Amino acid sequence: MPRTRPTIADLRAIRGTRQLTMLRVLTLQEAEAAEKAGIDIVSIPPDLMLNREYRDAAPSLFSMPGDNFYEIGGPDDFLRWSFQMYRAGADAVYCSAGFGTVKKMADEAIPVIGHVGLIPSRATWTGGFKAVGKTARSAMEIMEAVRRYEAAGAFGAEIEVVPVEVAEEICKRTSLFLISMGAGTGCDAQYLFADDILGQTQGKMPRHGKVYRDFNAEFARLQDQRIAAFSEFKADVDSRAYPEDRHIVKMDPSELATFLSELDAAT
Repeated sequence: MPRTRPTIADLRAIRGTRQLTMLRVLTLQEAEAAEKAGIDIVSIPPDLMLNREYRDAAPSLFSMPGDNFYEIGGPDDFLRWSFQMYRAGADAVYCSAGFGTVKKMADEAIPVIGHVGLIPSRATWTGGFKAVGKTARSAMEIMEAVRRYEAAGAFGAEIEVVPVEVAEEICKRTSLFLISMGAGTGCDAQYLFADDILGQTQGKMPRHGKVYRDFNAEFARLQDQRIAAFSEFKADVDSRAYPEDRHIVKMDPSELATFLSELDAAT
């Protein structure tokens, strides 16, 4: 029986009964694979949400487009952008901008997912790319951010690289749908990047990442095969082994004779 796409009400009803799965996917192929694998939620680039083929590839994925706040702009820019995403079939939008921006969208009935803990686009405020919430004071600041998201009308928030105990206690005390990225199992969903799962991350793998396949090794093997194939093609051209008769079209001899005769007459 085909899956149906969950609504906000469905996700809220699931809270506390099981953990959902969430991926960051970048292509139609990855979205289709997530659909067939039974993944629940995906974060996607806005351009993918606008692709008319997207919902054919991912009809039942709860889909959340998002980009860094500095790529979209201020509150009015976010509102226009969120309407565009919603018209294209988004189920919610990700927003790492200010609480006022979140409220502006939520007031127009746009489901918004915020971000607490380690926020890559704001990492300078918390000391770079490292865990946040390891002290009581820092943990309380995360709790306060969650409360401000609640007050702004957000539906949920990603909680990233926060001690598991902190994330679990916050999840018990909020109405937000909390998405764990490196914050343990006490939240409502587990979130990983497809690049990490597929072993195609360039650079340092995050602590919370887990590799299930080695695509980088496969890409390297395919690149070697590309070079080998291109080299063989060049060698065939140099030696006149390519093209063979089966690769070309020949003219009927009588037509060729007429053509050559007309050429001679013309010159």
